[in-house]
Amino acid sequence: MKFKAEIDIMPHDNLLDPQGKAVSATMTNLGLKEIANVRIGKHIQLEVEASDEASASAMVDKACKKLLCNVIMERYSFHLHALETA
Repeated sequence: MKFKAEIDIMPHDNLLDPQGKAVSATMTNLGLKEIANVRIGKHIQLEVEASDEASASAMVDKACKKLLCNVIMERYSFHLHALETA
């Protein structure tokens, strides 16, 4: 089976996010003072071939921990969707 994974990676809440801080400041400059505390992360999509959803989930989790996410500074979550086969 083929699955599509949608992965969201964000900095830990207790860490400074300089990119988010700069965007928050710019929101005020644009007259959007109601928007604050912007946090900026990454969104990654990938496809994985696996025998079942549990195997696919384990592979995506391993990819996140070993390559895609710096677990010291970031947290991640993901969702799997089975892809239709023709």
